[in-house]
Amino acid sequence: MVEQFRTAFQQLIDASAAADPHHFPDALHRVHTQAAHVPTNERELALEALTTLLRTTHLAPGITADLSVLAGALVELGTDPGPTGPHILHLLHTVGQDALTFLHAWNHTGEDTPPAPDHTTADAETRVATHLGPHTAPTATMSWWTLGRHTLAARTMLSEPSVRAHLRRTPALHANLMALANQLSPHLADFDDIRALLRMSEATSALVLHRTTGRAFRVLFDGIGDNFQLHTLLAHALIGPNRQGLSGPEPDPRWVASFRDGPTDPDARTVWGWWNLLAHDGTWVWNEGMPAEIPTVEGERVLILDPQPYPRSWNAGRRHRHVHGWLVVDSELDHAETQLWWKHIAPAEPALPHQEPEQAPLPEPLTTADLSTPPARPATAHPAPESTPQPAPETTADTGPGSGSAPLAQPAAPTQGRRRPHPALGLPPLPPEVSRSHSWGPTWRH
Repeated sequence: MVEQFRTAFQQLIDASAAADPHHFPDALHRVHTQAAHVPTNERELALEALTTLLRTTHLAPGITADLSVLAGALVELGTDPGPTGPHILHLLHTVGQDALTFLHAWNHTGEDTPPAPDHTTADAETRVATHLGPHTAPTATMSWWTLGRHTLAARTMLSEPSVRAHLRRTPALHANLMALANQLSPHLADFDDIRALLRMSEATSALVLHRTTGRAFRVLFDGIGDNFQLHTLLAHALIGPNRQGLSGPEPDPRWVASFRDGPTDPDARTVWGWWNLLAHDGTWVWNEGMPAEIPTVEGERVLILDPQPYPRSWNAGRRHRHVHGWLVVDSELDHAETQLWWKHIAPAEPALPHQEPEQAPLPEPLTTADLSTPPARPATAHPAPESTPQPAPETTADTGPGSGSAPLAQPAAPTQGRRRPHPALGLPPLPPEVSRSHSWGPTWRH
């Protein structure tokens, strides 16, 4: 199989360089189907060669898009993205800027919505050419046509911890991609995921203060898609004698697994909450939000754990099922430092917060029927709101602050954090526009 894979890959390289419509689709298909059956080092060599090829400037736009999707497929098999991941993000920004040119021209020449990228036709290019001219219109139209495939590849790369770490080291690239996602998400839903993954890369640590005991912890994390996930993994890290000793019911291990890297157990779908999450100024930190939205104090994201004013529950499972998450306690602050931080914190508010018009409404109580068959969280870009089940047994408060501190370490995934495919899944099928024989170039250019 290794020799067959190497032969198919060489044919793919040759067909890509020659823009050969007769051999490129077949070679692409064979590389894609054989990749799951070769050793990891073979896929790593292939990905390295793909990166070199993608950095050339003479490839046809459709071929560049298809090779980007193939690179993403290799990463989904567990291949380390290496320099390919950042390059795919740069490609998305370049193609996205030209796609925005198409979009602006389309909106300037009519009031109807633009076509889906995969359904772009010669008529679309003719229309935008009346505004852009004959030299700019072809590039803009081709970029719009390939944008969906570039987005698919970038979404896979953003799911990798090393690629998100690269974004934190290159704030200009992060800002450019965020601006692109903000402009394109009203028109293309996939950019909602891109924007959420970009926000995920922004937050990797927080200072957590527990109101009842007065203790404070610095936690490190990555791959956290929303505060439902953060809340549950915090409970796992802090509650119980084998963790940090906070009182309360320890999370069901099946909940924890579903928020780390495992599937959702159908017999453990409903997670019961532990705290009310607050910012340093006393405003509520909603579970529907994400860690990047937690306000900062002196550069630290500060989260207060208060007793719940009413019981809460939510559905187990990660917002981004293809992203693995983790959270660890880096250190507990000593008494003196903890007291300094509490001076920044607003006093506890016994009443429910005042509801401003723009704030998310308080959850509605569940009925008995709702509790008997808890619904799965919808597969949308935004998580389902918290639900309010019937009251759960109260827990006792922990007492006495802990001691000991350690310097803040740079966030780093645990050794088991590298994502590997489920052995039963294999490689997903190619998207339609990649598997079709004409995907190397648009039909109106044949």
